[in-house]
Amino acid sequence: MFSPVSARATSAYSQVGVQSIVDGASPHQLIKMLFDGLMVSVNGARGAMERGDVGEKMRHLGKAVRILQEGLLSALDRERGGEVANNLAVLYEYCVSRLTLANARNDLKLVEEVAGLMKTVAEGWNDMGTQGGTAAAGG
Repeated sequence: MFSPVSARATSAYSQVGVQSIVDGASPHQLIKMLFDGLMVSVNGARGAMERGDVGEKMRHLGKAVRILQEGLLSALDRERGGEVANNLAVLYEYCVSRLTLANARNDLKLVEEVAGLMKTVAEGWNDMGTQGGTAAAGG
């Protein structure tokens, strides 16, 4: 019923470590972490679909949708980001709809489509960070 003390301590330590990383991250780094998490989830869904693991597929796709909606989409500053932020919002919403459809149809091609689109955006975001650019679009 209870986990061993060492397991609870390790879990708590991990939580503190993750929280420390998030607390110390710049806004640009936070968005990068969201993209990284999104790609991990999308690739996890791809693998689960290839293995026929429906439960894992659903878990990964659900997490990817949450990252898109609650992370990337909600981080957009449409006033300051202008057309770029609005275009990203349309893209993120499109990806949510494609992942939802991929889940319902068990369609690997739709997941791969989203992976390709988000990889391109994530690479652009990473390039902005290495060039010292600012995040006017907010994601």
